[in-house]
Amino acid sequence: MRIVIYSANFAPEVTGIGKYSGDMAAWLVQQGHEVRVVAAPPYYPQWKLEGEYARPRYRRETWQGVAVWRAPLWVPRNLSGLKRILHLLSFAIASAPVMLSQAFWRPDIVLTVAPYFVCAPIGWLTARLCGARAWLHLQDFEVEVAFRMGMVRGEWLQRLVLGVERGLLRRFDWVSSISHRMVELLIGKGVPRERMRYFPNWVDTTRITPSAGDDTYRRQLGIAPDAIVVLFSGSLGSKQGLMMIPATASRLTERAEVVFVICGDGVMKAELEAATAQAPNVRMLPLQPLERLGELLAMADIHLLPQSPGVADLVLPSKLSGMLASGRPVIAACEAGTEIDLVVSQCGLVVPPEDCAAAAAAILKLVDQPALRRELGQRARAWAEKQFERTAVLGCVFGSVERRAIGEDTGPGIVAADAQPVTHDSAV
Repeated sequence: MRIVIYSANFAPEVTGIGKYSGDMAAWLVQQGHEVRVVAAPPYYPQWKLEGEYARPRYRRETWQGVAVWRAPLWVPRNLSGLKRILHLLSFAIASAPVMLSQAFWRPDIVLTVAPYFVCAPIGWLTARLCGARAWLHLQDFEVEVAFRMGMVRGEWLQRLVLGVERGLLRRFDWVSSISHRMVELLIGKGVPRERMRYFPNWVDTTRITPSAGDDTYRRQLGIAPDAIVVLFSGSLGSKQGLMMIPATASRLTERAEVVFVICGDGVMKAELEAATAQAPNVRMLPLQPLERLGELLAMADIHLLPQSPGVADLVLPSKLSGMLASGRPVIAACEAGTEIDLVVSQCGLVVPPEDCAAAAAAILKLVDQPALRRELGQRARAWAEKQFERTAVLGCVFGSVERRAIGEDTGPGIVAADAQPVTHDSAV
């Protein structure tokens, strides 16, 4: 098949949407498909253009056999609701002519990856101009997140934007999202069940394993080999309730064997650095190369996954699959009944969001019960292998999509919209 992927974030970004869009494009090329990508220059999670991309301009390049068109965008130094909107619009406007020109290539599928919902109309129009299938993949519900977190305000504006969103969603041939809860939300927005797909973020379980690490990171950070490391690794964004980490660490300073490590980059980095500057039990690491991710995650004894209250049903952190694949238990701070709760309760502990006392108690429970820690870690690894294994996820999704594109498969989506989480071997 010929596939155009429209994703503002793309490789070589090593976290979030860019990582998954890049991995997906490379995998498709390996399977013999022709793939083109329209993307912005890499800037996330640092929110800064660097190196050869420091001067924004149109450019064409090849990455792992994928033809990539880069369109410039404006990256603000300080984020606000209005600046985020202008940031998104700058890419949508700059990339529009590049995307529309892809119609002359006559692709079979145009896959638009959102966030960057402002790009969805151009993705849809490109598909319609050349008779391709229009596919929208939602990594989170960016519009509702923005309103819930107060990034954008105004009741009338919310009704207007959500109304436009509903109309646009119904125009796509296929709409997919990364969690069952998010798929259920699509039903509420009026997307027909037969057009929906469950398309979770995956993990390469051959690269991230329980035994992938040595003591390099511990020696680098001055952490004793027998210490219990509580790790958060990923983009340091505002949606994740990250300030509970230093607050939780401050409750455990008397337990010298417990060390917190925060690894990543993003808008919250400076605030976290200030909050942990005098903390004896907290270490901070910059964003690490993707090839060392398995080693980094295996350094942990416990993974910590905080989440801002009110948005956990609208997002599913992509870092979760890697945490599970590392064979370590996860402590998630999230609301009951969310997808994070449903997953982590199988292989870790769940506490209320922003409840530092409960998080500290959960950490001590796992510290003091190594057998429980090992058991939950084994469950986490098994869950990752069954639910999120890379080849199974991508093979299942694109196998079904290819059959539908040529008219051989007219049944429901890959996983029925009202289904509970299932293993990929049964889904196939």
